[in-house]
Amino acid sequence: VQLQACGGGLVQAGDSLRLSCAASGRSFGNYGMGWFRQAPGKEREFVSYITWNGGFTYSADSVKGRFTISRDNAKNTMYLQMNSLKPEDTAVYYCAATLSGYSRQTSDYSAWGQGTLVTVSS
Repeated sequence: VQLQACGGGLVQAGDSLRLSCAASGRSFGNYGMGWFRQAPGKEREFVSYITWNGGFTYSADSVKGRFTISRDNAKNTMYLQMNSLKPEDTAVYYCAATLSGYSRQTSDYSAWGQGTLVTVSS
């Protein structure tokens, strides 16, 4: 599966953004999907995960209650709705696909999108 993330931009603290991750290939529905982010000078970190059918989601404590992950298998697309954005959410956001089940480890994801930059000003 090939992935392409989009939807990033420059916003103010408290604003919302929705990221999208479009997948190519007919096997999108077989994959668990995740969002990760990488801030300047920091390691890539887990944000959210959704199971292949959208039945279960998991999120990092830092985004719980503010970010919502979802997917539409008919459209081969995953989303990350980000509300109440904070300056510390500034990062490049990556979508990724895994056949390994729920994981917060980047090494368990076999396909990655190119990343989309989210900048939150104070």
